[in-house]
Parts: sequence; C-alpha cells; structure tokens
Amino acid sequence: MKEDSKQTPQQTFSMDSIHPRSLKYLTSYLQSMVRGRLWLKVMIGMVLGIITGVLIGPSVGLVEPAIATLVGDWLAFPGKLFLALIQMIVIPLIFASIIRGLAATEDLEQLRSMGFRVVMFFVATTALAIIIGLTVASIIKPGTYIDSQLLQANMSIAPVVVEQASSQGINISELPQKVVSLLPSNPLNSMVESNMLQVVIFAMVVGVALVMMAPAQAKPMLDLLGSLQEVCMTVVRWAMVLAPIAVFGLLAQLTAKLGMDALLGMAVYVGTVLLALLILFITYLIMIFFIAREHPLSFIRSIRDVMLLAFSTSSSAAVMPLSIKTAEEKLHVRPSVSQFVIPLGATINMNGTALYQGVAALFLAQVFGIEIGLSGMVLIILTSVGASIGAPATPGVGIVVLAMVLDSVGIPPAGIALIMGVDRILDMSRTAINVTGDLVAAKLMDRWVGSKLTLKEELKEESLHEDIREKTGLDVLTPENVKV
Repeated sequence: MKEDSKQTPQQTFSMDSIHPRSLKYLTSYLQSMVRGRLWLKVMIGMVLGIITGVLIGPSVGLVEPAIATLVGDWLAFPGKLFLALIQMIVIPLIFASIIRGLAATEDLEQLRSMGFRVVMFFVATTALAIIIGLTVASIIKPGTYIDSQLLQANMSIAPVVVEQASSQGINISELPQKVVSLLPSNPLNSMVESNMLQVVIFAMVVGVALVMMAPAQAKPMLDLLGSLQEVCMTVVRWAMVLAPIAVFGLLAQLTAKLGMDALLGMAVYVGTVLLALLILFITYLIMIFFIAREHPLSFIRSIRDVMLLAFSTSSSAAVMPLSIKTAEEKLHVRPSVSQFVIPLGATINMNGTALYQGVAALFLAQVFGIEIGLSGMVLIILTSVGASIGAPATPGVGIVVLAMVLDSVGIPPAGIALIMGVDRILDMSRTAINVTGDLVAAKLMDRWVGSKLTLKEELKEESLHEDIREKTGLDVLTPENVKV
C-alpha cells in the first residue's frame, strides 16, 4: 500500500504503524549477572563491610578515630561512584523508555484504557503499602526499643542529605494552578532538578505526539531514543562491576562512624520495615492468586531472578530490561502491555519506598516523643503517596524523599541521621518489592485491558519484526520496512 505516504496532515496513524525495538533485548549483561550470582557477592560485601567497619570503628578501635574516618572515606569511594553512575543515567533511561513504550502500545484505545487503570492501580497500592507500614509500626513501636540518646549522640557524625519541603496545605482555589504546574514549562530544568513527575508527564506528551505523527517523521526521534537506551545500559554495565565493592565500602564507612552498638539498637526498626515489606509481598501474591489466577509459588519462581538483581542494584530503572523480558517470557504478559507499564511503574510505582517512609516517620516520631494521631497518619499517607510518585528510581532516594514526609507532620528532618546507617539493607529490600509491584501491575493490566491481538499473535509479530531488523539493521520499523 502506498496510501500512507499520501495521507493528509489531518489524518492520524495507528500505533501499529511504527515498531521500536523492545528494551528487553538489552538484557544479555543483566542475565549474566544473575547467572554470576551478583546478589550473593553483594551479601558477602555487606557482611565484610560490617565486620571491617566494626574493626576500625569505635566499637573495637583498632585505629585512631581520625585514621578510621580517612580509611572509611576511601573505602566508600567505589560506593559513591556506583551511586553517581546509576543516578546519572536514570532520567534519560526512564525518559527514553516511556516514549518507546508508548510507541509499542497496540492502539490509542488500548492506551487510554490501560493508562487510566494503571495509574489508579499505582495510587491505590501505594496508599495500601503506606497503611501496612503504619499499622505494623504502630503495633511493634520500634522507637521504644532503642536508646534514643545514644543514637542522637551520633547524629553529628552521620551524613544527612535532605531537602526541606513546605508543609502548607493546598488551598482549593490553588488547585487548578497546581495541576497546570505539573506540565513542565522548561523540561530540561525538570530533568536537572530530578522532578520525575514532570519528566514522566513530558515523556508521555512527547510519546503520544510521536505515535500520532507519520512514521517517517517519528522514526528519527525513536531511533535516537533507542541509542540513548543502549548508552544508558552500557553505563549500568560499568556500574554493576562496582556493586559488591560499593556495598562493602558504604557499610564499612557507616559502621565505622556509628559503631556496632548503635546499629544493633536499630535491629527492631530494621525488622519492622522488613516485616511490613513481607506483608506487602504476600498481598501481591494474594492479588496474583485471586485476580490473575496464578499460583503464588509459580509467580515467585518466575520473578526470582529479577528480584535478586533489583536487590543487588537498588535501582528498579537499571533492571527494566530484565523486568520486561520476565513479564513477557515467564509471566506471559503481552508486549504492548509490559513495554508501557514497566517503564512507567519504575518511576511512579514506588510501593516499597512509600511503605518504608511510613514506618520511618512513625519510628522517628516515637524516638523524639512526638504524638502522631489519626490525622497525622492520614497526612503521612497523602504526603507519602505524592512524594513516592515521581521519585527517581535510584539508590537511596527514599532517604531524601522522607524529609518531605517528616516535615509535613512536624518531625525534625535531622532525625534522618538516625536511620542512615541501616538504610543500605532496607534500600535493597524495598527496591526488590518495587520491582515486584511493577510485574504484578503488568500481569493484572494484561488481564484487565482488552486487545485486538492475543499474546501468541503479538509475540509472533514481534519475532517477525526481529527477523526484519537482523536483515536490515534497523531499530525502529515503519510500515515500509515491515513489508520488506
């Protein structure tokens, strides 16, 4: 058919007109890390880091405090480099993946239906996660099990990186302006400031605009974004080499600064967060069993590798290619669903992070002796939902976002220094839950959202497209290429 090239500007093109290559084809290195048991190397690094920190820290005191601080700073250097590399690539990777994921959607009707449902699902499960965290923390009361004076004595030496957030409520008359302000007037500035919600909205606007354009005009931009994805995953590959050493150095530095006594005093807090995360994980399995009609053990076996990799990297964005591949090949999710839901979920579906913020806020309130009533908990839920949606999918971001939650209920944000020492373990755990939430969302959306094509038909079509890519060397296919 030659009519495509003669269409008038008023006519639109269907989503079937253009076919960008899936991000799942960039998983070869991620899979090699799974086979190489990166998670085990990271766990060994954690143990060795704690032991090293105890030996040079105040608990044992084999070296002078000044020398211990110097050694700790150098040991933490690979960890800081690892964090910097991951943080550097998250925004371009998310931006490119959302746009290309939109282009993979079957048609505009499917996009409208799936977009509304997935956002509502993300918001509802995020609120549920915070409620679970607050409930568990209210029952266990971890802040009452520690010597708060001992911990607060260490606050001056613990690293604190927080951003104060205004706690003023939103006036109803200001709501229209607040909604309009979600559209970035300067997208580049939003990227520089890591305002992920504005970046996501901008990416969705650009993505919808591209798929409404003629394929020949949209193809150069999608080709460029495909190259950007490959660049980002190359940087991820560099960073992953440092992962075990990074965890070792960061834990050695923090243990050396705080001492083993302070860390042991936080054991109940760590256990509270991990228990709440386990309850959230079980909630996901219940959803999978009753809604998706899949056995929980089968689901766990299917997602085991991507969960372990997410635990090792502390970044849901870095493991996106493997998440998409897992969703399609093991959970049998249609590509048109997985390639849209998972990149979006990596940015706005931070359920594990939101749960952690609820527990941490209540824990610090107990430490400082601040009474948080029902109204305060409701405020924590609302603030945590807003703060976790659009948070960068990078290691340690939960600590920074937590400052906004604490400020909203009058808890001193400086209290974050009390929980920095154990955040590495919790960050890895909540990232694994974040990725699980993305996969659950993809599985449920695949069941809820209708499609013109079945899974078998979509996979057959994708296989055909890959054959054409091998022959032509093209990344983004247009109707003319498909007919070759």
